[in-house]
Amino acid sequence: MHLFRLYGRVLALLAPDRWVAVGLTFAALALAGLSFLEPVLFGRVVDLLSRSDRLTTEGLWTEAMALLALWGAVGLSGIGANVAVALLSDRMAHRNRLVAMGHYFEHVLALPLSFHGDTQSGRLMKVMLRGSDNLFGFWLSFFRDHLITFIGALVLLPLTMFMNWRLGLLLIVLVVLFALVSAWVINKTHEAQGEVEALHTQLAGNAQDALSNVVVVQSFTRLHSEARLFGDIVRQVLDRQFPVLNWWAVVAVLTRAAATITVILIFVLGTILHLRGQASVGDIVSFMGFATLLIGRMESAVAFVSHTVTQAPAVEQFFAVLDSRSSVPEKPDALDLGRVQGEVRFEEVAFAYPGGPRILDGIDLVAPPGRTVALVGQTGAGKSTAMALLQRLWDPVAGRIALDGHDLRDISLESLRRNVGVVFQEALLFNRSIRDNLVVGRPDATQEEIERACRMAEAHDFIIRKPQGYDTMVGERGSALSGGQRQRLAIARALLKDPPVLILDEATSALDAATEARVQKALKALMAGRTTFIIAHRLSTVRDADEIMVFENGRVMERGSFDELVRLDGRFAALVRTQLSGPEAAHA
Repeated sequence: MHLFRLYGRVLALLAPDRWVAVGLTFAALALAGLSFLEPVLFGRVVDLLSRSDRLTTEGLWTEAMALLALWGAVGLSGIGANVAVALLSDRMAHRNRLVAMGHYFEHVLALPLSFHGDTQSGRLMKVMLRGSDNLFGFWLSFFRDHLITFIGALVLLPLTMFMNWRLGLLLIVLVVLFALVSAWVINKTHEAQGEVEALHTQLAGNAQDALSNVVVVQSFTRLHSEARLFGDIVRQVLDRQFPVLNWWAVVAVLTRAAATITVILIFVLGTILHLRGQASVGDIVSFMGFATLLIGRMESAVAFVSHTVTQAPAVEQFFAVLDSRSSVPEKPDALDLGRVQGEVRFEEVAFAYPGGPRILDGIDLVAPPGRTVALVGQTGAGKSTAMALLQRLWDPVAGRIALDGHDLRDISLESLRRNVGVVFQEALLFNRSIRDNLVVGRPDATQEEIERACRMAEAHDFIIRKPQGYDTMVGERGSALSGGQRQRLAIARALLKDPPVLILDEATSALDAATEARVQKALKALMAGRTTFIIAHRLSTVRDADEIMVFENGRVMERGSFDELVRLDGRFAALVRTQLSGPEAAHA
């Protein structure tokens, strides 16, 4: 029943093409009827020939021509219907495969960071590609080839009872026995195939993990260890796959044996019935034709069912990702804000990851439009988590965060993130051109606006020195650029977006002192009139902030201006003294 529900859902994905699917179903019914008629007509021809000594030549010729004309019409109709079914089913399957992939891709991109943190990107790619390929294969095979078989078995096979109920009953019993054996094997192998698919997914995830960290693999001489780990999973796949293949090999052998046994039994029973006057020679020939046709189709159907069972776990994984729900759901009537003023409020905000202790507790903050707030503290103190909540990557477990007086949970995610710009600690770049990376937040930006933003971020000069300028490809994760260049592009990207709320997450950490000084000047001009949050370990970058908040163990322990906190001689003053006595002295 589980498989029926699963593939019922697969068929439900064709809802936009429901009329094509309905048309293909009627075409399959017609084809099944035409294939049913061919053995009947063949039997009638045999009966006609067996009575030829009792017919006149003219009568024999007339009846034979009528039968042959009908047979020819049936054959031509079958050819035409098969061509139509092949074309329509192929196009429907291709179209809906791409639709399913697009829906999956959009859904995964919208899932929160909590989901992506727990799921390897290689696994997600494998699930998308393998799942959509299996959907395509099922739709194409089902409508083009096997729907005819199922309709023939369920609808037309019982009609043989009207021709000769004894031979018809024998044929039905043999088909039912064949179906029961196949169902037993399906039940036997389904769970084992699920284990195989899980290992395939693990294989894809491990391979992607190793390839994305190839520098570490080579630097730490992990080549043989990673290859051995890959080989271990491959052996586990084979150990679990072979028993499944053995069962389906047994079914394949039984299918071929069933063809021979069925023909022999029909011939033996038909001969006995013929001697008793209960079946004509034509009936025997027709039923042998039915048997050959049905067994051939059943053999093909078993291969289809075998493939369906084998691929079911991949389809289940595909649907499991589609069924994943965001931990920051958007309300149906969420507000779509235009450009906001930029007032940000944290009101007794607390946060904890599911099942874990609170890592933020009692955070209060009021940032009027245009105010610059710096968040400092040791690594793990909660600074980045607080800014993640402002972007609504998570929701607080207590308290509320408001933008221009609106609770973030009442605002649409798109309009919230449209109003918030971020320069991350690690520049995150697509493997696309420099221009494509710059305009991700503002696709309609002109070349003049792009260049102005890059000049402000001290990026224009190094870009125009590239052979292809703004069309230069940056490589995977920006590997074709230096760390400082990547960071300056990230700053230019935020400048171009022109958001009213700005988050600078260690935005200048990858820059040398001279470049940092120039970028800081540009950032200072950018921050004018914007609500800006600066996360920084390098305290020289927060000297001009309107307010500095010192985080420790998820709480704000001190707050004030730079000079006020130094005079307070508390935690912040201790941080300043530590940096002045260390390598940061030159930047303080």
